[in-house]
Amino acid sequence: MARNFELLFDSLGHFGRYQAWVYFASVFQSISCGIHYLASVFLAVTPKFICSVPGNVSSVLIYNSSTSRIEDAWALWTSAQHYILVQLENGDVWELNQCSRSKREDTSNFTYEYSGNKTDVPCTDGFIYDQTKWQSTIVTEWDLVCQREWLAKLTQPTFMLGVLFGAVIFGDIADRMGRRPIMWFTSTGQFIFGIAVAFTFDYTSFVIVRFLLAMVSSGYLVVVFVYVTEYIGIKARTWASMHVHAFFALGIMVVALVGYLAPTWWVYQICLSVTTLPFVLCCWMLPETPFWLLTEGRYEEAQKVINVMARWNKVSTPCKISELCPVQDDLVSSRTGDNDISPVKKHNILDLFHNWHIARRTITVWLIWFTGSLGYYVFSLSSVNLGGNEYLNLFLIGAVELPAYVLACIGMDKLGRRNTLIPFLISSAVICALVMVIPQDYSVLVIAANMAGKFAIGVAFGLIYLYTAELYPTVARTLAVGSGSMMCRVGSVVAPFCVYLSSVWIFMPQLIVGVMAFLSGVLTLMLPETLGKPLTNTWAELNEHMKKDSGSEKYLPASQDGAARDKIEMLNQEAHGTDG
Repeated sequence: MARNFELLFDSLGHFGRYQAWVYFASVFQSISCGIHYLASVFLAVTPKFICSVPGNVSSVLIYNSSTSRIEDAWALWTSAQHYILVQLENGDVWELNQCSRSKREDTSNFTYEYSGNKTDVPCTDGFIYDQTKWQSTIVTEWDLVCQREWLAKLTQPTFMLGVLFGAVIFGDIADRMGRRPIMWFTSTGQFIFGIAVAFTFDYTSFVIVRFLLAMVSSGYLVVVFVYVTEYIGIKARTWASMHVHAFFALGIMVVALVGYLAPTWWVYQICLSVTTLPFVLCCWMLPETPFWLLTEGRYEEAQKVINVMARWNKVSTPCKISELCPVQDDLVSSRTGDNDISPVKKHNILDLFHNWHIARRTITVWLIWFTGSLGYYVFSLSSVNLGGNEYLNLFLIGAVELPAYVLACIGMDKLGRRNTLIPFLISSAVICALVMVIPQDYSVLVIAANMAGKFAIGVAFGLIYLYTAELYPTVARTLAVGSGSMMCRVGSVVAPFCVYLSSVWIFMPQLIVGVMAFLSGVLTLMLPETLGKPLTNTWAELNEHMKKDSGSEKYLPASQDGAARDKIEMLNQEAHGTDG
């Protein structure tokens, strides 16, 4: 049955009052997704720290400055290469560093320079942390430093692994059970697990609950894209779907604000999770999408939703279900005979690699997805390490996305998808190179360059979803977008490890992102432009487009050649003739 559900928007409007209400109500929760994705930048921050001592401190000496409290020495202690010298009330003198401490045998002379004997003692008395900016983090809560430092660094990758699992699991369930129940479940889960994170009693429970939080956050973000796409007509769909990312960026800005106001990690986590509550209280009001209801054959429910949309949009004569599912299509089936139609082929990932031309397209698209996600999170996660004010840096990293998505929409409509994607991929690579040559003393320039890099990669990352959907035929479109999204999640898992490589070389993250962005930009030159071109439905139609573009041979999968292909082409032609 050929179903032209897009007629719904010609009758009711592409972005009327009802769609606006549904859109802003549902994408509000995307703010919470952005919050939880980037919350770890302050949850797992490691402040200055040194080994603790077995006793009360009476005097502190660092370089040539003395004080009576260690808390007053943090501003003077700028390098872990130097120790803090302390004298206890019992007269013992200790040299304290981050992961080591030494007890001096000669305690008669309390001076910074010392050439006498001393005994190295393990840090068995815990650690002393600088609480100037952060009163507590998970690092200070569970001493995730020195030999346990890797546990702190593992918090973001494990969260992103949960994002990967959530996207796969909830995306599939939403196709089976509907968009609305999954949005209910995942948004409620974000609130419950978000609050639960603040009350975890050890590191293991913290990671497990955060993993579950990542799954539901990712699940909501995947489903809300589909949800708003199915409620908004094609005339407004590009702008609406693109600006779901903008609400995600608002979440990043909220993280910066709350991080500044709440220096205690569990208070910080609770404040972030409360942003979910308004949506949890009203999400039951959101309806199921008529597209999904029609696909499932629940026509009466779909008609009720359409009638409500008509009343809100002040349409006197709403379209009927019979207009969306014309009975003429049954004639097409009867004309060819039910027994004469071959079963629809179930496509798998190998169909995206069946020959060199399609494989090259798939590899390029996957690389763009991976690079976009990698660059997005590398620029975001590393923003707090750029110098200056960490909270302001993260706020700007989120704010710079808002104009990026506006420019991406304008570029896609005016210049085309490929012609917008290539310049911004290449420019992000050039910006990464500039970051590497700017002296670190010029912190303002370094921060500005990173903002520009996030802007450029944000434009590229924002448009790849729609571009991928247009590059493949209907029979493989979901598979292509889904596999690209999978590569996106892989990029988000790799990004934290890429940021940690700055300990090997400070510019290693920018080098990796720059190389990947440049390679992606060059390979994108081989992709076709899709602006103004109709979507293809079958591999046969894609073949015709590719032949017109390049004059090359046929690129159909081997499974669709011969009589089977001719039959599919005939059915498509008849269906198109009926629709037209």
